Amino acid sequence: MNYTLNHVEIRDAVSKLCLKFDGKYWQNCDKNNSYPTEFVNALTEAGYLSALIPEEYGGLGLSLSVGVAILEEIHKSGCNAAACHAQMYTMGTLLRHGSEDQKQKYLPEIAKGNLRLQAFGVTEPTSGSDTTSLKCNAVKKGDFYHINGQKIWTSRAEHSDLLLLLARTTPKEKVTKRTDGLSVFIVNLKEVPKNTITIKPIRTMMNHSTTEIFFDNLPVPKRNLIGEEGKGFKYILSGMNAERILIAAECIGDAKWFINKASKYSSEREIFGRPIGKNQGIQFPIARSYSLMRAAELMLNEATNLFDKGLNPGEEANLSKLLSADAQWAAAEACIQTFGGFGFAEEYDIERKYREARLYQVAPISTNMILSYIAEHVLKMPRSY
Repeated sequence: MNYTLNHVEIRDAVSKLCLKFDGKYWQNCDKNNSYPTEFVNALTEAGYLSALIPEEYGGLGLSLSVGVAILEEIHKSGCNAAACHAQMYTMGTLLRHGSEDQKQKYLPEIAKGNLRLQAFGVTEPTSGSDTTSLKCNAVKKGDFYHINGQKIWTSRAEHSDLLLLLARTTPKEKVTKRTDGLSVFIVNLKEVPKNTITIKPIRTMMNHSTTEIFFDNLPVPKRNLIGEEGKGFKYILSGMNAERILIAAECIGDAKWFINKASKYSSEREIFGRPIGKNQGIQFPIARSYSLMRAAELMLNEATNLFDKGLNPGEEANLSKLLSADAQWAAAEACIQTFGGFGFAEEYDIERKYREARLYQVAPISTNMILSYIAEHVLKMPRSY
């Protein structure tokens, strides 16, 4: 039950690494709402988090399909890559649009594990998915931009050294295109002056290390502006395909984990003198979720292949995320129903993975936003918002 792009040796190695972090490890992190530092360090030391960084900057210089294999295998093993997955796709903005000085300064240190780039500041409380309406602003004064405003759902900000930040450098009413006037900055969270940034954790239904951030005249050097001022929205969008594809891989991995758990348990659990897996009421939901997973997996393969060829698979990347998240949720539903009451017990890990799986119907992009994209950009229907 493993048909995605091969990389068998990498998959085997990731799987072996994950064996060191069993259910009890994740249950403990969940119970204490703590960051899985040991797990992230192990991935870093093995080089997996720098797999997509080019060799000239100290990374492995591998294709996106390798990232897909790594993240899928982590989730298929029952672990959770959400603690560090953003490093794989946020660094793409720096790699594609940053200056050579910026790349030389940050990418080798990220590859070595000396710096973490795992925080991505885009969403705001008042704008949500309407990124062009964000209000966090950056005003240039001399050699610095001074940033004021707020971000929310900025995961891993407490555990990252660097923050990729999208802020408004031109007021919305002064731009001709609504996508103009936004700029991207790389913020070194370890060097910010006292009282210029406040990070507040947000407790959620899963252990996701998410936060809200407040900026109060935070000075960011001009040299930390990525690319051209006012073009940041385009730079952020350029990394969205990779993000969609990598998150889809995690969903596929979770679906496989749920399906494996459910099919195995249903074959062993006996009620009324027979395995419950003989009952079609148990069989069919598991088989259905498997079929959804396989179909989503094929779309993921297509999107990954197109991306690795240097093409722009907007449709395929979005469909991969949509279909994989749906397959993941169908598998989660089938699994918890198969386990019955035991599915709600902490020790079986089903309830933890179930809570984690629900996130991807909403983040990093909701299924409704993907449907709007497909309607407008693929089917050429009128824009709905």
